[in-house]
Amino acid sequence: MTQRPVEREPTPSAAAQAGEELPSRRRWAVLSVLAAVAFMAQLDLFIVNVALPAMARSFQNAPLNDLSWVLNAYAIAFAALLVPMGRLADHLGSRRFLLLGVAAFAAGSAICAVAPSLAVTVGGRVVQAAGAAMIVPTSLGLLYPAFPKNEHSTVVGIWAGVAAAAAASGPTIGGLLVEVNWRLIFLINLPIGIATIVAGLRILPEVRAHKSARLPDPLSAVVLVATLAVLTFATVQSSTWGWGDARTIVLLAVAAVTGIITVRQTVMIPHALIEASLFRSRQFITATVALFLFFLGLAAWLLLNVLLFEDEWHWSVVKTGVALIPGPFMTAVFAVNAGRVAGRVGRVVPAIAGPLLFAGGAVFWVAASTVQPDYGLFVPGMIIAGSGAGLTQAPLFAAAGTLAADRAATGSAVLNMARQVGSAIGVAILVTILASGHGISGYQHGFDFIIIMMAACGATSAASAFLRRTARVS
Repeated sequence: MTQRPVEREPTPSAAAQAGEELPSRRRWAVLSVLAAVAFMAQLDLFIVNVALPAMARSFQNAPLNDLSWVLNAYAIAFAALLVPMGRLADHLGSRRFLLLGVAAFAAGSAICAVAPSLAVTVGGRVVQAAGAAMIVPTSLGLLYPAFPKNEHSTVVGIWAGVAAAAAASGPTIGGLLVEVNWRLIFLINLPIGIATIVAGLRILPEVRAHKSARLPDPLSAVVLVATLAVLTFATVQSSTWGWGDARTIVLLAVAAVTGIITVRQTVMIPHALIEASLFRSRQFITATVALFLFFLGLAAWLLLNVLLFEDEWHWSVVKTGVALIPGPFMTAVFAVNAGRVAGRVGRVVPAIAGPLLFAGGAVFWVAASTVQPDYGLFVPGMIIAGSGAGLTQAPLFAAAGTLAADRAATGSAVLNMARQVGSAIGVAILVTILASGHGISGYQHGFDFIIIMMAACGATSAASAFLRRTARVS
């Protein structure tokens, strides 16, 4: 079934207009396909963590520094490629890029599943990351043209709920699969990928920029990729080298220089990779900053729980995975319904209340962080924090819906870039906190860090809402 591309000049209402063109049943079929690929891509951000000990045994007891590149290679490549892939998808066709991304992700998964050595596994993870960078922003970008504007909060809530549940349930699913064979955590992606490609060819519409639109400025693309790659590399290596190490300082300095050039290109060049016009929306700017702060805390939480249960309380991988279920369950429930909440009280309220709830949940975790397991006190924190995580993400990711239809994938890529860089830095800061702490106090300081980041996230949304209200009054 051949789809005609939806080609139009950028207009603020383009996304809403495109949504009116699809029948209702077709729209929800589109959402089902996009939610499936989002689940697959997000799951692999965190599912691998629990498999590292099993991988070490398979690869002649490989040292942790070498094993960490199974995580680091994915994080660096994914963060660096998100925006270029999102922008190219806007120009060359979102459906085409999405399905190519699924194929690449499945191919990378297959490489990892059969890898005879650690080096091949790391290579497969890079291929996976490239595919994920094509999938994540494009899947969200395709949602906006498929639905009218008044349904954006609802469908983004569902998308974010599926993605958040996949990320948060990574340790749970990974723990169960690793008990059988760690290679299953990669093989599980193959049937999902094949089914998605078949369904996507039949169901997904095509959205791309007008034929006269220019491709992004090459220099802006190169310096942005360099900035993100170097910054992420320096961040993940800081846990090994230390923040004061000369290598870390030099890399951060290089990232600062290329970052300045990136900002200059964005401001001065009309067709830069990240166009300055994206940031005319205060809502989009606020969402980008808030997502960065939110994932500083969320990524730290996802790792800190696993370390506390397994290293301090000496629980098995399976027991740890099952114990974490309340968090992702509540995240999924509240994210799916976040659109209804936003419809009643507006987007600002859940964007403020969500991270504050998460911070409240972390207060329970500080109290539960004792030498002797106190899971009964940990559960209320997971329920509260999971609810907050579900409320927070939908209104923030929905900010990409304020952009034109042919910039939705780029806007989504910027938001996901903030999320991914925040996640990498959050984990690095957590590792530093744990290294400087002594025993259980290190975990308590880690939860204190999460509370601070969530409070900052809520304050960012609150400050933006206050400034908007003040500007309207004046």
